Amino acid sequence: MSAMKKSLRIVVADDEPEMLRFLEEVLKDLGHRVVGAVADGRQLVETCCAERPDLVVTDIRMPELDGISAIEYVYSHVQAPFILVSAHHEPGLIERAEEAPVIAYLVKPIKGADLETAISIAMRRHAEFQAVHKQAVDLQQALEDRKIIERAKGILMKRAKLEEEDAFRRLQNLASTKNKKMIEIARTILDLEEAFLPEKER
Repeated sequence: MSAMKKSLRIVVADDEPEMLRFLEEVLKDLGHRVVGAVADGRQLVETCCAERPDLVVTDIRMPELDGISAIEYVYSHVQAPFILVSAHHEPGLIERAEEAPVIAYLVKPIKGADLETAISIAMRRHAEFQAVHKQAVDLQQALEDRKIIERAKGILMKRAKLEEEDAFRRLQNLASTKNKKMIEIARTILDLEEAFLPEKER
């Protein structure tokens, strides 16, 4: 593990013993500490509330309480980033995941490198989300704002040839310079992008 990378306290959840062992082993190899390994949604909620981890990696389909429902409950008590791991790539599940505070979604089978990349992205986006949350009235508003800011960030990445982190920093700087909230800057960017689209693409 690079000296620059922070060792995270992580809770993992999966009802398949082999997958649970795989997650524990990979995370330990990456230099992180697994502070809880559970097999159902209710245990996930209890463990997260007790341990208050830096990150949660969970399956979707589990006994007692599914992963997304568990995440929604946990996030009201512990604002950690969440990575969903699932063998199911169904549109309905993805839509539910998008409405929940999920940062990354991995489809089984996964490799250690996939998880390492997802963790890096999850921690960065969680930091961005926390910045958005500070400006929002409540959690639900923050989730809605995040979607708009993600779209604006994508436009900046495309138009200005920026990396994701640099695009978010550009949004922050614009908001600071103009003394506005990031969501206001993001909406302006979306409006401008729409103005330049051909009529049939709007």
